[in-house]
Amino acid sequence: MKQALLNLLPPATVAAILAFWVFAPKAWVENPLTITVVSLVVLAFVQFMEWIAERHVGWRIKRQELVTDLFYVVLGISAISWVSDALANTPLSQAKEALGIATPWLAQAPFLVQVAVVMLLVEFGQYWMHRWMHNNTWLWSTHAPHHHITQLNAMKGYVGNPIELFLISLSVIALLDFDKAPMFAAFNALGAISFYAHANVRSDPPKWFSFLFTTIQHHSLHHTALSFEDTRCNYGNCVIVFDRLFGTFREGESALVGQDQRRRLSIREQFLFPALPWLERRRARQSGAA
Repeated sequence: MKQALLNLLPPATVAAILAFWVFAPKAWVENPLTITVVSLVVLAFVQFMEWIAERHVGWRIKRQELVTDLFYVVLGISAISWVSDALANTPLSQAKEALGIATPWLAQAPFLVQVAVVMLLVEFGQYWMHRWMHNNTWLWSTHAPHHHITQLNAMKGYVGNPIELFLISLSVIALLDFDKAPMFAAFNALGAISFYAHANVRSDPPKWFSFLFTTIQHHSLHHTALSFEDTRCNYGNCVIVFDRLFGTFREGESALVGQDQRRRLSIREQFLFPALPWLERRRARQSGAA
């Protein structure tokens, strides 16, 4: 009975998020802090469930991991969010107005239809960006720090090089007209699915849910320590259907995660990782000159 309830946690959490945004007072919907507060509450709940129903002892979060993860959560909801708005969302909104792009029919669609469209659009872009990162040398250098993590926890979706975190946040949603409530519901639902997909929680969602959405089984296999080639599957951050459609889906699960002999990177190394080849060549030239 307990395990059956645990397995229902991801869909139940998504349902609770949708219900919140359906019934949220207009003042809450209009408040830009609400979406962040909801996201943090859900994240705290999923993180708490790791202590209640641990999946792998080897993923048990330690103090160093906790401090690192909290740093990236703060970075994600502050600097990365601000940069994404300043460099992507605001310019797209301005271009939308300048070009006279209008899609009022989207805002007239039923709540759940708007939620589904936002989720699919965001995830379609993330799927191809994520897949490209595994197939392009420079983009991989920005994404590799995320694959150097040696354990999965609810906050790990925030961990990575800032360039990657910005690139993976890009979407075309600012070009379209959605009501705020379903749009924010979609973002919060995607966040919740991502939290569970990274979480050390003993929850195996129902087959219908895992057919549509990414689970810890799918995503742990994407993070497997077997080899780089073995990570080139299950690119969907939250929606696994695109992997099924485009031939990159793989069944399975991996308890051992990480890359390059599973060497954990410091925050400094994660930030500098794309520049490391250049820094090493520079040091070599300086050593030769000396």
